[in-house]
Amino acid sequence: MKNIFQLSPWPRSVLVLSLLFLVPELAQAHPGMPGHTHGFSNGILHPLTGLDHFCAMFSVGLWAAQRGGRALWLVPLSFVSLMMLGGILGINGAVIPFAEQAIAVSVLVMGILIAAAKRLPPVYCAAIVALFAFFHGYAHGAEMPKTASGLDYGIGFIIATAGLHLCGIGTGLLAQRLGSKNLLRYAGGAIVACGVYFCLA
Repeated sequence: MKNIFQLSPWPRSVLVLSLLFLVPELAQAHPGMPGHTHGFSNGILHPLTGLDHFCAMFSVGLWAAQRGGRALWLVPLSFVSLMMLGGILGINGAVIPFAEQAIAVSVLVMGILIAAAKRLPPVYCAAIVALFAFFHGYAHGAEMPKTASGLDYGIGFIIATAGLHLCGIGTGLLAQRLGSKNLLRYAGGAIVACGVYFCLA
């Protein structure tokens, strides 16, 4: 009997996509409960404990690595910068509708771009991720308490986000160095599946 590593790429990717639908509880990243966003450690952990955030942040790094060149630094830098701007607006009480829906769509679109190995100019790549980052930042800024612990949380969240970008970049570059560029496309397919779930949940 073949194990998962001996399967051809298509059945293996279908199996991975199917397994992702068995972990819906991981998608609850915006409970909106008082006290949920406080302190540096909570900020560090938050992107790592919500599947929507993990997919979004990691996929930014993957796409940057897949695109290469200036995109390696421009794409993640654009994401972090606009995420901070969105966070500031959220903290100050701005009302921006459909933020949660935009976050779900961001995962879906990023997955499609990676699966399709879409090579857009670096400036376009940066603009796309910046738009999505704005909604991610706003959603968390709106949840943050206007206290020092809220500031600590924001710093932790930014550090964790940058760390996930670096993990995505490292994974993407390693896959390409090992001659496994299609592995990035399969990862994009898995992210698409997550994005579909988030959009329908």
